[in-house]
Amino acid sequence: MNSSNLFRLGMRAKLCTLALVALLTASGATAWAQHQGHNMPGMSQPKPTPTPKKKQTTKPRQDEMGNMPGMQMPMASPTPSSSPTPKPSPSASPEQMENMPGMNMPASSPSPGSSPQASPEQMNMSMPMASPSPAPTQNSAGGMGNMQMGNTGGGATGNMSGMNMGGMNSMNMGPLMVMSENDMGIRVGSSQTNVMSMGQMGSGTAWQPSSGPMHMYHKVAGDWLLMFHYNLIAGLNRQGGPRGITKFDSQNWFMPMAYHRLGRGTLQLRGMFSAEPFTFPPGSSPLLFQTGETYRGQPLIDHQHPHDLFMELSATYTMPLGERGTWLTYFGYPGEPALGPVAFMHRMSASENPSATLAHHLQDSSHISFGVFTTGFTYRWFKLEGSIFNGREPDENRYDFDSHRWNSRSARLSYAPNRNWAMQVSYGFLRSPEAQEPDADIRRATASVQYNRPLARGNWASSLIWGRNHVSERGETRNLNGYTLESTVNFLDSNYLYTRMEWVDRDELLRATDRARLGIAAAHPVFRVGAYTFGGVRDIVDSSNVSLAIGSDVTFYTKPVILDPLYGQNPVSWKLFFRIRPGRMNMNSMHLMHRSMNGSNQPQQ
Repeated sequence: MNSSNLFRLGMRAKLCTLALVALLTASGATAWAQHQGHNMPGMSQPKPTPTPKKKQTTKPRQDEMGNMPGMQMPMASPTPSSSPTPKPSPSASPEQMENMPGMNMPASSPSPGSSPQASPEQMNMSMPMASPSPAPTQNSAGGMGNMQMGNTGGGATGNMSGMNMGGMNSMNMGPLMVMSENDMGIRVGSSQTNVMSMGQMGSGTAWQPSSGPMHMYHKVAGDWLLMFHYNLIAGLNRQGGPRGITKFDSQNWFMPMAYHRLGRGTLQLRGMFSAEPFTFPPGSSPLLFQTGETYRGQPLIDHQHPHDLFMELSATYTMPLGERGTWLTYFGYPGEPALGPVAFMHRMSASENPSATLAHHLQDSSHISFGVFTTGFTYRWFKLEGSIFNGREPDENRYDFDSHRWNSRSARLSYAPNRNWAMQVSYGFLRSPEAQEPDADIRRATASVQYNRPLARGNWASSLIWGRNHVSERGETRNLNGYTLESTVNFLDSNYLYTRMEWVDRDELLRATDRARLGIAAAHPVFRVGAYTFGGVRDIVDSSNVSLAIGSDVTFYTKPVILDPLYGQNPVSWKLFFRIRPGRMNMNSMHLMHRSMNGSNQPQQ
């Protein structure tokens, strides 16, 4: 065999080898691209079907390949039918599988076996219909976030296996509840960054530090997040001095809440009820130097009135304004206007103290108003809100709904720079709040600072509050101030120490007979009274379901000497009580609820 024949045989062998290598390379690239498609995070596809032996003579239809829901894919270039060796389609290349237009995906690993798998919390996807999709973002729950894939139009096609498109009518915009390392929040509508902290929600629309502990039950029911909180304190109440008395009584309230995504925003429904009309002694509970409201047509003095059976029935709707702001509307009948700090029974700094503050009617007494409408805005750490409401205090019938004109108004500015601080200033005009003094109007100004600090095995919460009533009555004006400093520390899990110190101006302590006895001619003499309470509580049962504790406190007073004939020189009061409420929510239960909410919010197949 001559050299020319050998050369021709060698060339044929090389060509055959190159053709075989090209064929194997194309088959391997196609299989590898299909495998990569199966392992894209958050997506699964059906197993590849065998390739038909019939040659493809026409280019793929765009309505079959180019416009899968939520994805826009480039049209594949035609493959020449005469070529014996098929070339890999451009749409099947790994680079384009990772960066398909309309869909931002993390880069895949070159190794088929090392493709990352999304966790159940990461697989939740949002699919808005008409907006370009941003790259996956890290949400506050610590997961991969909710991938948003814009449907940019094109032909309709079937859903990709492993991706539920929800019929394209119900849009899953991420879970209602959002978890972070130390906090739980409620998402505002479909916003990825607007989240209302559960810990920050106080009474009405007031803010408190979000880092405090929460005691409540929770349940996921379909698209609703349900919560229930209660607090019941009962025991022996001994008020000292000549005006003192000993009674058994109980302070209590029960509060169901519900959250639901509605339209572009989030709806909160809240109720609050109290059995105090049944658990207080007739008309009131003994409390030295306390005044406000009436019983059997007479002003209450040295007594605390019971709360109404219906303390709050309210609805709040919050909508996102961009990614940093919200707009809210609140309606309550009864409800709480934007005036004053968080009401005393909801403040973390007073969580263990069974007594109302003496400055209650100078600071936060409007928390039960039969008719309230509030609207306002939040931006990052600030909230500005205003209310119109019925300023008349509840009447003696504690079981009904009062009806008066909405002729009072208020405004409040709140500031919460971080999880541990909450501050507010507010001003309100209350038209004829006292039924027995219909000509007396009150202009109330308040300011407060609340601080909370979580501890390794406990918590420390404190508040400093000021309130002033400027009273106008028949040409007479007077200013009454109230200052409250209170603090509660929880240590070694089950132990609590608390204190409350108050300095309050009182102008309703004396009846006509008392003024005559003391030789006082003025109709409303003003006295500065001080009350200093020190107490402790110990949990004897502390589980995830219930917390049962026993506690006691003692209160000392300062007052003008002229009041000694009525109150004695050094009256001392004390209480012995037990307390029951839900167990403290821990992070494990919060994360379980978060996963449950994730599952319940997935679009239905």
